[in-house]
Amino acid sequence: QVQLVESGGGLVQPGGSLRVSCTASGRFFRFYNMHWYRQATGKQRELVAAITSGGNTNYTDSVKGRFTISRDNAKNTVDLQMNSLKPEDTAVYYCNAVRGLWHFWGQGTQVTVSS
Repeated sequence: QVQLVESGGGLVQPGGSLRVSCTASGRFFRFYNMHWYRQATGKQRELVAAITSGGNTNYTDSVKGRFTISRDNAKNTVDLQMNSLKPEDTAVYYCNAVRGLWHFWGQGTQVTVSS
């Protein structure tokens, strides 16, 4: 069992930056592939960024060049650095951990981009 707790969401102006973090419980964090998803009001949840247990990263096209996912296996954390934020980035951001058939989700953190 893995518990995921997100933090760092908030209100930011367009063009600004925000960093959201996810802290995982357990001793085997380093074996999990980690993801950040987001869900805007009235829309389906979408995959934003992924980082494998080996450190390989991938991003959805709309955030490439603006968002960076990283992990610290010593601290059991995965972060999403978001730059040049746009109003369309407004959503609840969820942390997700996957290992084989096991999937775990955090409770989400709200990111609002508005002037």
